[in-house]
Amino acid sequence: QWKLVESGGGLVQPGGSLRLSCTAAPSRFRLDYYSIGWFRQAPGREREGVSCISSQDNRTYYSDSVKDRFTVSRDNAKNTVYLQMNSLEPEDTAVYFCAADALARSTPILKNMDGRVYGTWGQGTQVTVAS
Repeated sequence: QWKLVESGGGLVQPGGSLRLSCTAAPSRFRLDYYSIGWFRQAPGREREGVSCISSQDNRTYYSDSVKDRFTVSRDNAKNTVYLQMNSLEPEDTAVYFCAADALARSTPILKNMDGRVYGTWGQGTQVTVAS
């Protein structure tokens, strides 16, 4: 049994930046074997897929709401996946989750960022964007 652990959330002013991290617990589970998705959920709203990075070749995908502002990446040496968030807006306020998918998926499925295909989740980290 393993899980994901997110960190790096916090309070930031509009226009600011945060970098979220996603690691595995216990650490012997290698994240480079998994596609990793980032999701967020704001109060009263449905969970939204934000970004993902594929296991096969590290292809990256972004939702239209964060494209050109967020960047997902891996550091395999640290067994960590990052979500760099720049130009943050109040609308980005949410709990952010990372999730792992063990299967090799087609591009349409990866782009769709459907949380139902991800089998392992973290507990989430709060991001609040406010002045």
